[in-house]
Amino acid sequence: MPHPLDEFPIHQAPLSMAHVVSSDRNAYDRCYFNAHGRSGEPFVVCGLGLYPNLGVIDAYATVRIGDRQLTVRASDALDDQDRLAPAVGPFRLEVLEPLERVRFTCDGDDHGVGFDLTWQGSFPAVDEAPHVWRSGSRVALDAQRFAQVGTWEGELRVGGQVFDVTPDRWVGTRDRSWGIRPVGEPEPPARAAAEPIEGFWWNYVPLRFDDFAVVVIVQEDPDGHRVLNDAVRVWPAASGRRPEQLGWPRVDVHYRSGTRHPEGATIHLTEPDGTPLVLEVECLGYVALNAGTGYGGDPGWSHGAWKGRGWVEGVDIDLTDPAVAGMVPFGLLDHVARARIGDQEGWGLFELGTFGRHDPSGFADFGSVAP
Repeated sequence: MPHPLDEFPIHQAPLSMAHVVSSDRNAYDRCYFNAHGRSGEPFVVCGLGLYPNLGVIDAYATVRIGDRQLTVRASDALDDQDRLAPAVGPFRLEVLEPLERVRFTCDGDDHGVGFDLTWQGSFPAVDEAPHVWRSGSRVALDAQRFAQVGTWEGELRVGGQVFDVTPDRWVGTRDRSWGIRPVGEPEPPARAAAEPIEGFWWNYVPLRFDDFAVVVIVQEDPDGHRVLNDAVRVWPAASGRRPEQLGWPRVDVHYRSGTRHPEGATIHLTEPDGTPLVLEVECLGYVALNAGTGYGGDPGWSHGAWKGRGWVEGVDIDLTDPAVAGMVPFGLLDHVARARIGDQEGWGLFELGTFGRHDPSGFADFGSVAP
């Protein structure tokens, strides 16, 4: 049967828009948001994803308050889903103005989290560098993303508390990504079970300043070889200026002694004329992405997994629980970031994933920590 989107001249292949070009089970198309009032509490991370070849749609919202992460998550069959207004369980996503305004709502109060939040982009969305990563000989990730910084307006309800979200105070970042990445139920590890990867190092830093935005992305192999390298400054749309490339970022993470927990970082960038540009970042509160949100390493749920029709679940995780605390360092941490370039202050996200060997950091194996 034709899909309603087939009415529009947007096809990229001789297929109905009901199908994706790739037959890879790991095809995905999703969005990610975060929101905070310029502190680490509360801190909201949420998103919605479609997994066409798995026949699944799902969404989640996780809120960090104190030492707790409260999550509501939902999953369902992806059948006759309206791709222009995706919805699953208590979640609804509305694109009010493409690349500018998005409304995300969640009526999951019975499960601990509810909200009605509207995003306003502060600067133009910017394409990130294409991201291709091979695990051995297989393409594990082949994705395209755009990123944007902005403000939020609306209401957040969590654990019986109601927070008034106003754009003068509440900021955040978002991305849209699509392509191929590991999703759904784990595949048989095969050779990887005997020869696992030695390590993984990832840093993603989108920031909103008054006059511009900065987006830095670095992924490195255990020996420090760059898999992904991107650093741009984004100017207001009215300026007519295209994004500026800021060279080859050098990231000096300030780890808490005896851990791999970042307290901040100094990021060395380069102006187009060769002038050094130094970005100082302070890490505030964080959300552990493997403790409720469904990202890699989450033992309770993963994006794209089949949970049956009409599945909705609330989760309340105590981050001080020894079992959880021992797991958190082996996943991505999304930190509220306060940043400075000279006398200019910015806010956004400092996302770091570091486990296993990473020679530039001095980490020899999975047990290594900062001195």
